[in-house]
Amino acid sequence: MTEGAAVPATPTAAKGVTGTDAVSSESVDVRPPETAREEVLVLDFGGQYSQLIARRIRECGVFAELLPHTTDFEQIKERRPAALVLSGGPASVYSEGAPELRRELLELGVPVLGICYGMQAMVRVLGGRVEGAEAGEFGRTPLELSNGGGRLLGGLPAEQQCWMSHRDCVFEAPPGFAPLASSPGSPVAACESPERALYGIQFHPEVVHTPYGTEILTRFLRDVAGLTETWSPASVITEQVERTRAAVGDGGVICGLSGGVDSAVAAALVHRAVGDQLTCILVDHGLLRKNEAEQVVETFRDRRIKLIHVHAADRFLDRLAGVTEPEAKRKIIGEEFIRVFEDEAEKLPDVRFLVQGTLYSDVIESGGDGRAGAAVIKSHHNVGGLPEDLGLDLIEPLRMLFKDVVRAVVTELGLPDRIVWRQPFPGPGLGIRIVGGEVTKERLDILREADAILQEEVRAAGLYRELWQSFCVLPVVRSVGVQGDGRSYAYPIVVRAVTSDDAMTADWARLPYDLLERVSNRIINEVRGVNRVALDVSSKPPATIEWE
Repeated sequence: MTEGAAVPATPTAAKGVTGTDAVSSESVDVRPPETAREEVLVLDFGGQYSQLIARRIRECGVFAELLPHTTDFEQIKERRPAALVLSGGPASVYSEGAPELRRELLELGVPVLGICYGMQAMVRVLGGRVEGAEAGEFGRTPLELSNGGGRLLGGLPAEQQCWMSHRDCVFEAPPGFAPLASSPGSPVAACESPERALYGIQFHPEVVHTPYGTEILTRFLRDVAGLTETWSPASVITEQVERTRAAVGDGGVICGLSGGVDSAVAAALVHRAVGDQLTCILVDHGLLRKNEAEQVVETFRDRRIKLIHVHAADRFLDRLAGVTEPEAKRKIIGEEFIRVFEDEAEKLPDVRFLVQGTLYSDVIESGGDGRAGAAVIKSHHNVGGLPEDLGLDLIEPLRMLFKDVVRAVVTELGLPDRIVWRQPFPGPGLGIRIVGGEVTKERLDILREADAILQEEVRAAGLYRELWQSFCVLPVVRSVGVQGDGRSYAYPIVVRAVTSDDAMTADWARLPYDLLERVSNRIINEVRGVNRVALDVSSKPPATIEWE
């Protein structure tokens, strides 16, 4: 079995643009144009690090997309990939029902790199020997090179550390393959057949715990596959402007702004492509952070982007009255958002397209990337569920991007720092941070004021940009406290702060004690209805970043 142990969370949540569960018929993506395609396809065998492989390849300046290992062979051929990477996975290659590697993938005439399960599947189909080991290797593991490291590992230290996560191992490389490395539990920890451009490594180069991992990936991409650094935030903008213009023509476009960075970037990108054909709609559902609506309005009107500010707090609160179940809240907020959108769209001439800031992490966590067995972690992202009768095609210029690249794109677009560095915010807003009870104006006001204090103190401490997210949660429970000369019976506030690179994993932030003390004292003293503050110290996984 491979990948049996989770990698420690690295300082690595996502949001919605419209706060709906929507995607689409016609979606504009960031894949390079047909005439200039240089892409790597990562075939996912169910590995926990599969998304990270694609992300690391992109960091090397090469576009990579994650596809299910079951993707139709003809579809893969049509994509004309420059290389294939086979991911890890949790199964044993010799077990009944284990994902199979189709031999024709190794005969496409492009370089192939198998990682962990991907290596084992390649070795097995080509006649090597894979068996269960007496003991698995999980975590940091010493690696010793042989045969000079071959083409893939040559020049790297003869003895080094790597990150392993497997219980099976390769005992014999296939005919024509040269073993390149071994570890205490893996007689063949890497092998290659340069003549056939086939390479395999048992360890994980994509995780930071493999010190030479990026160098190994770069060598595969540059030296083996002959790829150059052509994918960058600037190239994303160029590609998406061209694609959006071609898709939209002279049609009208609307974009929902949520207050978050993703919707702002998507809107700015589309505006660069089609100008005044775009109308942005800020649905102020009363669930935004303090002063957030005003900041969004000011930013977009300063850039002469058409904006409609819809004040709809009462409408949303009426729909949420009496609702306590988390999923029901999300659905109601998403549905009402669409209704408001429909009302506004009907007032505009010739609207044919809807822009959303869906990210790749949204697609993955909502099970929208087509991966077999993908679990739906979040239902309030912008993937899946737009009503069929809405009659709008979807433009998703960020759909294949992780958050860190989105920040780079927004910098290229010249938006202000308060947009570039705004922390992710869920489409349903504060509505999903009131936990275990209904959403009321009183509770929203309490949560909004507490959150504003947290943000003010985090910024004053110079930590805002170091955190992926920091926010407050209001559990609908009351506890006894002592305030003044009497007992109080009030709400707690939970402080949540995490570090992350892309929201796929996250670690709880070790905020300084003196900062936590100031936050707690100010919230209890300044926000009526609160008498205690707690800190969430759970990581993702097993927890999610948001509470609901």
